[in-house]
Amino acid sequence: MKYNKTFLASSLLISVAFLGISCVNGNRDDKKSDSTATVSTGSAEKSDFPYDLSKPVKYNMPHNLFEISGIVFHNGDPKEVFAIQDEDGDLFHLGLGDKESKFTKFGGKGDYEDVTLIKNYFIVLKSNGELHTFPISELSKPEAGNVTKTKDLVPKAEYEGLAADEKNNMIYVLTKDSKPDSKAKASSIYGFKFNNDASLTPAGEFSLSHKAIEKASGSSKSRFRPSALAKNTKTNEWYVLSSVNKLLVITDADFKVKATQALDPNLFNQPEGIAFDRDNNLYISNEGGTLAAGNILLLKLKK
Repeated sequence: MKYNKTFLASSLLISVAFLGISCVNGNRDDKKSDSTATVSTGSAEKSDFPYDLSKPVKYNMPHNLFEISGIVFHNGDPKEVFAIQDEDGDLFHLGLGDKESKFTKFGGKGDYEDVTLIKNYFIVLKSNGELHTFPISELSKPEAGNVTKTKDLVPKAEYEGLAADEKNNMIYVLTKDSKPDSKAKASSIYGFKFNNDASLTPAGEFSLSHKAIEKASGSSKSRFRPSALAKNTKTNEWYVLSSVNKLLVITDADFKVKATQALDPNLFNQPEGIAFDRDNNLYISNEGGTLAAGNILLLKLKK
């Protein structure tokens, strides 16, 4: 009888312990399920981005575009891309699959960062904010004539981004880095009206918040330093590219941050240029690396 009582007590203790373990495991499984659901939802949100950044079509550039920087299309026509590299004052043009490129000289040696087209005029940006403007008709010559150099249009800073909004007859100059921007934790953008005589009139200043970028990306590892921008005319959004941060930032028309997309450094070695074609496909140019040529990556619009 004493043995039976001891046996029953032991059995009861074992049952209670087993029940406790089951409850703990059950709670863990519930939390794991909740976590999986959250990740799945996040992935669904990311899939709403209209381009697959993991599967670009790559076009390697000729050797003279090893350090390719800005790119642009004329009226969005992807049959010919216009590009600069950041050492010489040469404007290159070629088909995306071409092995060689043609070029027209428009300036001396210098740190040229971006190029845009507006009303049949090329505008090239130097890192010090200086602009070189000349007609597209000069492209047929070995050296462009009628080149206008514009200095002191923007405050002293480091600049890498230039883009046109032809619909509104505007161009925008994007600051990469400056002491005021560092203090304000923002990137400054300067807007200019493009006049019929190819002159520029100040037409607004904008600010791209670094705090908003950090919030959208979930990361504050390094200060945001943009390298290029382009307007998606179909959605009226700006796409702002940062080579340093390996990040693509999407904003509204007034540069208010809407979303961010991380760029795989294995694909985007040094993203310095960005453009859209007339079918709304996205192009990002990358400087070459130790074992790779400069390239342009085509990101087709999802159907």
